[in-house]
Amino acid sequence: MKLTILALIISMPALAQDSLYQKKVFQASNGLALPYRILLPQDYDPQKKYPVILFLHGAGERGSDNEKQLVHGAKLFLTPENRKNFPAIVVAPQCPTDNYWGSVSVDRTTSPFTLSFDYSRPATTALSAAIELVKKIIAEEGVDKKRVYITGLSMGGMGTFEAVYRYPKLFAAAAPVCGGGDASRYTKQAAKIPFWIFHGDADAVVSVKESRAMVAKLKSLKASVKYTEYGGVNHNSWDNAFAEPDFVKWLLSN
Repeated sequence: MKLTILALIISMPALAQDSLYQKKVFQASNGLALPYRILLPQDYDPQKKYPVILFLHGAGERGSDNEKQLVHGAKLFLTPENRKNFPAIVVAPQCPTDNYWGSVSVDRTTSPFTLSFDYSRPATTALSAAIELVKKIIAEEGVDKKRVYITGLSMGGMGTFEAVYRYPKLFAAAAPVCGGGDASRYTKQAAKIPFWIFHGDADAVVSVKESRAMVAKLKSLKASVKYTEYGGVNHNSWDNAFAEPDFVKWLLSN
């Protein structure tokens, strides 16, 4: 009994931190019931105007209520320093198991996976719902409409590129991690915002060539692009990217 109580006490601070993300469900107009988490700033004042960060998880976190989303990046916004110095509304939607953030077909028999992007297809129901959710939050909360940002890892990195392509006027900056996109269709309008792109050169899931291609296309469109490639780092390059000391500062300064 004493051990059980001790274990409970030890785990309480972490649970309390995680619970700062309120769990909700958004009913999108396309029929998708989209679970999501939302983090409000400390001492939230709805009369103030806060930035919004849309966080898109990877394919391994798909489902209805997967806590790994908080491990693989969303916890970045829970640190006391970030909560104090960079107050923001963070929205972390949950992609269904049978869906993707991006319009991509994946051949999992190859290594890295063979990815085929095609932005001529409509946006997925998951991405459409996530954007509709963000617009709802913008309309209902204290939001600075000129300071809406997006980041995501793996499948979420793909979704980050595509969200900017499909909704170029919505975002002020983007930080895709170990993702990729349809570089052939990227436009000048989608390249008007700053990007910070991350990838590991030893990625055996999503080839580093995907990020390199997007960097090259964005540069050809005269976009402001930072690219950080980690030598000897695999698909878990988000551990490095979201640990970059200037990540949140860079994102919210644009």
